Amino acid sequence: MCGIFGCVLKEGKAAPLIHAALKKLEYRGYDSVGEATLFNGVMYIKKDQGKIDEVHRELNLDDMEGSIGIGHTRWATHGAPYKVNAHPHTDCANRIAVVHNGIVENFLEIRKELEALGHEFRSKTDTEVIPHLIEENMKKGMNLIEAVHETLKTIRGSYAIAVLSVFEPNTIICARNESPLIIGVSEEGTYCASDIPAFLPLTNKAVILENGEIAIIKSDKYEIWTIEDWKPVKREPEVIKWTAEMAEKQGYPHFMIKEIYEQPRCLRDTLRLQDLYLDLMATFLDRAGEVFLVAAGTSYHACLAASYMFSDLAFLATHPVISSEFIEQEGMAVNINSTILAVSQSGETTDTLAAVDYARNRAATILGLTNVVGSSLTRVSRVYIVQQSGPEIGVAATKTFTSQLSVLAQLALRVAKIRGKIGHRQIEELEEKIRQMPDIVEKTIKKNDPVAREVAKEFRDKQVFFFLGRGISSATAQEARLKLMEIAYVPSIAYPAGESKHGPISLIEPGFPVVFICPKDETRKTIIGNIMEMKARGATIISVIEEGDEEIKSLSDKYFEVAGSLPEMLTPIAFITPLQLLAYYMAVEKGLNPDKPRNLAKSVTVK
Repeated sequence: MCGIFGCVLKEGKAAPLIHAALKKLEYRGYDSVGEATLFNGVMYIKKDQGKIDEVHRELNLDDMEGSIGIGHTRWATHGAPYKVNAHPHTDCANRIAVVHNGIVENFLEIRKELEALGHEFRSKTDTEVIPHLIEENMKKGMNLIEAVHETLKTIRGSYAIAVLSVFEPNTIICARNESPLIIGVSEEGTYCASDIPAFLPLTNKAVILENGEIAIIKSDKYEIWTIEDWKPVKREPEVIKWTAEMAEKQGYPHFMIKEIYEQPRCLRDTLRLQDLYLDLMATFLDRAGEVFLVAAGTSYHACLAASYMFSDLAFLATHPVISSEFIEQEGMAVNINSTILAVSQSGETTDTLAAVDYARNRAATILGLTNVVGSSLTRVSRVYIVQQSGPEIGVAATKTFTSQLSVLAQLALRVAKIRGKIGHRQIEELEEKIRQMPDIVEKTIKKNDPVAREVAKEFRDKQVFFFLGRGISSATAQEARLKLMEIAYVPSIAYPAGESKHGPISLIEPGFPVVFICPKDETRKTIIGNIMEMKARGATIISVIEEGDEEIKSLSDKYFEVAGSLPEMLTPIAFITPLQLLAYYMAVEKGLNPDKPRNLAKSVTVK
């Protein structure tokens, strides 16, 4: 996730406005920044790696001529956060500049075709193919607008783009598919941005572009057209009544709930990962003598779920290990035949990096799954995958957890293909379900939001919670427990449900809340038995069930319903979301700030 901004002013310098707007968008990305302006037919560009203030101190982003320009603040997905990979990106002649938020799925094949035609690329990003494609289309006789339109029909994936060119010195062309893009309208000029906060100090009149639309903006007007069939779209500005703080969170009261709602988009982005890297990592996992899944906190719970995926789908035994325990628990067993798949949202978790360094010194193969290109984990990994979640501002991991699960599920399925352990029909069914996950999660979140509010109101004064699940759902229970503890400060216990009678059941008394994760899988009959055990002792039963599971619904005092039917291996991705909502609303009911839980940090960089 990155932030883009563009403006066409009637008079005055664009650069200071772009700089100020990018500061408002810095929460969307902060590993590099860049601006481009036009003046007297000349393109001016300043960009570098680093946070906006750091780059501004070195380059003075305000000192650029021209009343038209675009800017970008980056969260890397393709290409490490170096100056050469910072946006804007240009064509061969530096006459077309592009800023982009999203993922171009087919950039590798496009790049090869363009290189064969003589185009020279400077970066490792997917974005750079866009200005080169526009340039190539203009060589065929198209004008700038036609060339951009043709380019958008060529690329696949998600995008919000803004195009600046010396060929149309008073115009910015922007377009949207899945990634957000909004136009701002004022007496002084016209703006485009990833989010409303970027131009809210300048105007509160906004026009929201829809998927598959292209906009042509000038200082005094804008036009919107459909990309598919080039039909004009009439859309009047609407007045935004948000405060600046509300706008930064897109109208949500906290980043955590905003990020819970972003999960469908993040899951769609995980489906755009390059096959090359998924296949390469799957090959390493297939050839490994033994595999350790090493992580901390929420990432460990993703690894715990993944161990079921690899075992069930690929017949590959993996060992999930908490990072801080890895050296003592497994250290002496690690050798040249060992493969470590380290999972860390930040790529900087100290305990995880310590485990990785230890394993490297014993000649183990290191693989990495992270959310941050250029992080320490990416630099020490033989192969790494970036999970495409974008920055996560709330301390509690939500969208990064489900994104990790999606990537790990895809890896497990690819190892299964290599090993030939499951049939083609089952593979196709699982692949189709993985593609459906974003829609299932979106429906599940919307359906359960009001239910979570109600349950949180009723149970906010409870002193302790149980979370129970069987099989892969025991990992879901662990993650749900963690969310409630870290955000609402409610002591919580998570167990494999079969273990609950080996001690924990002694705590049950009338009204004790017990949350059961109950997908329709092979564990369902036994989980019903566990529910009955708890009910017999007076527990209040809160269940997460599949839509239409009337039997477990009848046994429950409260329930959340997951939209659609899911294969067992994919259930944690959807089943965790109602419990993320529950944790969030419990915190809100208690008057706590869920974005900043006490004593916790986003990236744990101390032992």
